[in-house]
Amino acid sequence: MPNILKLDPKPTNHCFGCGASNPSGMKLSFDLDLDAGRTHGSFIVGAIYAGGGGFAHGGIIAVVLDEAMGKLSRLADEKAVTAEMYIEYKKPVPIDKTIVVEGWQEEEKGRNRFRVAEIRDQQGNLLARGTGRFVVVEPSHFSDAATTSPLV
Repeated sequence: MPNILKLDPKPTNHCFGCGASNPSGMKLSFDLDLDAGRTHGSFIVGAIYAGGGGFAHGGIIAVVLDEAMGKLSRLADEKAVTAEMYIEYKKPVPIDKTIVVEGWQEEEKGRNRFRVAEIRDQQGNLLARGTGRFVVVEPSHFSDAATTSPLV
């Protein structure tokens, strides 16, 4: 049986992608497979996040991929921020059908974590792929920022 950690939105987190306290946010939940070292999620994007043509907005696709990669930091109990991200938009991402997201880490060099995430439809067709470089930071990076944030 897989060892899964459920990563649900926290009520004190204002993050647009995964926080529960942002009224406009996506409130994304992920499963972290501790054995396989992968994040998994399935979502219906919803019309509120539509872009041109009635499909998911490209920025929203980026948010979903970034969240899937970012959650991998929990595997090593570390904090990391997105330093670079590249996205390949392969096919339109529907707003009214379930999408499946998976993320994994491919390499680690010093404080750098090189990660990949993919969005697929329920039939397994690749819709978008993101690669990112995440940099490990001290936990104080977030608490220091929170004291100057206008959201607090």
